[in-house]
Amino acid sequence: MTKTAIIIGAGPAGLTAALELQRNSGVRPVILEATDEIGGISRTIRYKGNRMDIGGHRFFSKSDRVMDWWLDVMPAATGEKTGAVPISYQNKQRTVAARSEVDPERDDLVMLIRPRKSRIYFLRRFFDYPVKLTPETLQGLGIVRTVQVGFSYIRARLSPRKPERSLEDFIVNRFGKKLYQLFFESYTEKVWGVHPRYISAEWGAQRIKGLSLTSAVKHFLKQAFGGKGKGSGDLSQKGVETSLIERFLYPKFGPGQLWEHVAAMVQQNGGELHMRTRVTALHVEGERITGVTAVNESGQTVEYPADYVISTMPIRHLIRSLQCPIPADVQEVSDGLIYRDFVTVGLLVNRLLVTEPDGSPLKDTWIYIQEPDVTVGRLQIFNNWSPWMVANPSKMWIGLEYFCNDTDPLWNMQDDAIKQFAIAEMEKIGILNASDVLDGHVVRVPKTYPAYFGTYDRFDVIQKFTDRFENLFLVGRNGMHKYNNQDHSMLTAMAAAENIANDVHDKSNLWAVNTEQEYHEEKRA
Repeated sequence: MTKTAIIIGAGPAGLTAALELQRNSGVRPVILEATDEIGGISRTIRYKGNRMDIGGHRFFSKSDRVMDWWLDVMPAATGEKTGAVPISYQNKQRTVAARSEVDPERDDLVMLIRPRKSRIYFLRRFFDYPVKLTPETLQGLGIVRTVQVGFSYIRARLSPRKPERSLEDFIVNRFGKKLYQLFFESYTEKVWGVHPRYISAEWGAQRIKGLSLTSAVKHFLKQAFGGKGKGSGDLSQKGVETSLIERFLYPKFGPGQLWEHVAAMVQQNGGELHMRTRVTALHVEGERITGVTAVNESGQTVEYPADYVISTMPIRHLIRSLQCPIPADVQEVSDGLIYRDFVTVGLLVNRLLVTEPDGSPLKDTWIYIQEPDVTVGRLQIFNNWSPWMVANPSKMWIGLEYFCNDTDPLWNMQDDAIKQFAIAEMEKIGILNASDVLDGHVVRVPKTYPAYFGTYDRFDVIQKFTDRFENLFLVGRNGMHKYNNQDHSMLTAMAAAENIANDVHDKSNLWAVNTEQEYHEEKRA
């Protein structure tokens, strides 16, 4: 008799787990998604022919397995009319077809190879992200700040903070206190709502490990005197530290396009997908989950028997849903976990006031807004992710990202008020004129970022408790309360599917993902 895995959530982790189960175990996946959107925070928002990418999702990984998985699901195309191009990543070689050579029925179902450019907007000017050792950077900082940065870094190297208890300690040790104060302190507090001294150093270990002023200098010297390195078709960059890739794959119509395609594949293979179906209870017998109760879009309560359960739901909701006695310490840690919420304001504009030096439109995919006199954290330019993200290519379609809590005034403003607030901030710092704004759209995303403060320092209590359920597997960002990127979330799902296929109850391989402190998004600095 075919066994069933109930998968809670139709984001990258849940959908990866479903497809992997079908490919390798014969277990039938039944996906329960609480919303009406596929892809979790990797979904694509559609608005009047324009598309928004929530948070920005570069399809690049240091994992060969993930890169192969993406390209098997959605082939890459150069975007050129003719001429195939060979590409490589890690130890792999592939040939990317020109758009005209792709199967006509799949012409829209392709990955584009996109250039990566991100910068910091600070002091009303642009700095490369991460900060590069260039005359432009030194000129932008000024001689006094540059000297202060140098001496501060030397001091940090000679007398590092030990042990590294906080994110502040982690960054100061790698960049010096002055550079930390200029480019990290206020921005990090803007993102998380708390000062970096109260955030665990583990966040830095997962997200920016290996990135430092020393690595920036070494890379500058290597680029200046060691040649240009990899060709334009090379996606490997495996030795490049993480905020730092220069090219990446990207679905033609945004990240949600790939995950919608995966969801369709799962259903074509016999899996089930139930949208607007909210899980309310997980039933427990001994050390097994026997079934799941959910409420569907009609308000009906539905019972789903389960041989396995793969959960991507927030830990706090999971613990509250378990129909068994919850130890007091587990409940306390669960209730104390903190999440950061997210608002994106899409603006359609005639033009931006800021341009490239030659007067052409900005080439950035996103820009970090370090200016302390505004609350916006980051600016995306969707045109540069993919030309197909904007309906009218003569217009600029941008996304302004705000980090907040669902109790903050910003979160609870009316949409029109949020749009006017965002426009005023962009005008204030010289990004655009309000008169050039044609339209706008507001998207709220709850629990986008699991926080590394609150009771997180005691998270092992939750891990030990949930691991005791032999057929329950926690995967993904919210499912594990780890600030995983898309590829790491997928790897946890792949590990869970392997455990199910091999009847392995030990969950240590899931928790080991992204603990090697190697993050995948470094751009050479």
